Amino acid sequence: MDFTLDSEQTALRDAVRGLLSKTYDSSETRREVTKTDPGFSEKAWQQLAELGALGLPFSEEDGGFGAGPVEVAIVAEEIGRVLAPEPYLETILAAGLVADLGSAEQRADVIGRVAEGALVLSFAHHDVDDAVVAAESGPSTGSGQAAWALTGVKEPVLHGERADLLVVTARTDAGVGVFVVDPSAGGVDRIGYRTHDGGRAARVAFDGAAATPLGDAGADAEAAVAKAVARGQIALSHEAVGAMEVALRTTTEYLKTRKQFGVTLNTFQALTFRAADLYVSAELARSIVTWATLVLQDDPDRAVEAAARAKRLVSRTGRHIGQEAIQLHGGIGMTAEYSVGHYTSRLTAIDHTLGDGSEHLLTLARSVADHGVVDPIG
Repeated sequence: MDFTLDSEQTALRDAVRGLLSKTYDSSETRREVTKTDPGFSEKAWQQLAELGALGLPFSEEDGGFGAGPVEVAIVAEEIGRVLAPEPYLETILAAGLVADLGSAEQRADVIGRVAEGALVLSFAHHDVDDAVVAAESGPSTGSGQAAWALTGVKEPVLHGERADLLVVTARTDAGVGVFVVDPSAGGVDRIGYRTHDGGRAARVAFDGAAATPLGDAGADAEAAVAKAVARGQIALSHEAVGAMEVALRTTTEYLKTRKQFGVTLNTFQALTFRAADLYVSAELARSIVTWATLVLQDDPDRAVEAAARAKRLVSRTGRHIGQEAIQLHGGIGMTAEYSVGHYTSRLTAIDHTLGDGSEHLLTLARSVADHGVVDPIG
């Protein structure tokens, strides 16, 4: 199987890399951007839109560019390489549910504006302390559709304070419903805060907030949500691969230049072996994440399991590479001024976004009985 990028994919990678590496040319530049609201560069967001990155996974009929998971993976890896804080994956995930479940009018209204960079979306899916957001239908509106209202709390909602629209999962009589909420309307209270990796999140409380259902509110959308989350998990895994690649390269370059007892650190065999272990871990993670992307592209019905496998390994590998990168740097690796700590922090945040490694291990464990027994001897 040929895993090389074609000419268009290579051009996309080079364009996104050129933009992001110029915008975030150092960890200090990134710190300066994340310290001020909204926590990312609005200019870079518009430039990503001009490159076509924001409309990649959506059909041309809906205002996108008709690309696929591989192209999204390319952008995600470049984001991971520089730890770009733009809400790319959050917006793509939320807009993906609009594309999957929304009516033609909803898709035309949202997808095109996302592709143009005019909308930032956030996916409000996590519940806090088992508090479930409930959706209740009311009297029909003038259009003949029932009015819906949401009540409950979602936290954390990544980039929830900045988001122009919230895509919210809520409990209905039929099961799980997906709704679009204008956060500037009444009944929505957002409290934003910084996360440890320099990102932004919010506690979003709904108190009878007006909501518009995506698709048929009388149907259970749990399967559609699971597939959308799987797409997000695979894209996040690619972001982690990009971050791990840079953390590994930074560490090996340090070992080649930092001297102790008159020789460079890579002279010490034990440190070289540890660096080699990091390389093996990073390549194994890249392999399984690439496999998950191809499953998503060619057999999307298996995407949930593939995403769990990829995210589980990325969880373990990200911790391995992050912790070893700091250890092999010694004292400088612990400082806020040096980059490897930021990469470790981001890898930790990725681990706990859309389910951590332990959760995915449980997901895979439940499916063990679905597989036959393999006899290694034959």
